[in-house]
Amino acid sequence: MRSRRARALSLAMRVVPILPPHGSGQRIGLLGGSFNPPHDAHRLISLTALNRLNLDAVWWLVTPGNPLKDNHALPPLEQRIAACRALARHPLIHVSGVERELGTHYTVDTIAALRRRAPTVRFVWLMGADNLIQFSRWGGWRRIASMVPIAVFDRPGATLRATQSRAALALGRWRVPEAEAAELPGTPPPAWTFLHCRRSFLSSTALRRARAANHNRTAR
Repeated sequence: MRSRRARALSLAMRVVPILPPHGSGQRIGLLGGSFNPPHDAHRLISLTALNRLNLDAVWWLVTPGNPLKDNHALPPLEQRIAACRALARHPLIHVSGVERELGTHYTVDTIAALRRRAPTVRFVWLMGADNLIQFSRWGGWRRIASMVPIAVFDRPGATLRATQSRAALALGRWRVPEAEAAELPGTPPPAWTFLHCRRSFLSSTALRRARAANHNRTAR
């Protein structure tokens, strides 16, 4: 019998997903995640990417579920998409739940599907430095690096661990100097850069913990 992942991908091939606005040759950043909840650090990374990488747009890919996390208490996709749209407040930041239509659960499959459907778009994967630390745990992480350039944005307390992580060391020879970051979208992968930028201490995990603590206090 075929695996759940294979069945989902097969079903998705019969559906024509609606992608956010895009055009041939455009440079588009992809910021994926659960966005549970979305916060200003997501917006800050997106605005920095638009500016430093000279992007035409950033797509927030709100995933139905994260394979590396417990999704038991994850709010409905539509609720998280609505929260993202309320926060984004920028004409070049487009929020999408297209992963559900694509039938993909892993970033490597999502990127491959987007490249098939928009082959002339120059996609760039965007991630915080905290995600680079665990990037080598992602399924098909080396293939991700071979498909699209990657821009890593500094995060509080993650700078050294990120730049010394397994993935960073393995991809070290393909690191693009920060001063040349604007060239990244047009650089054939593997290619990545680390951007030092204004940092936000906000994180979805910390916000969920604070919300839970407040709920426990009010419930007493």
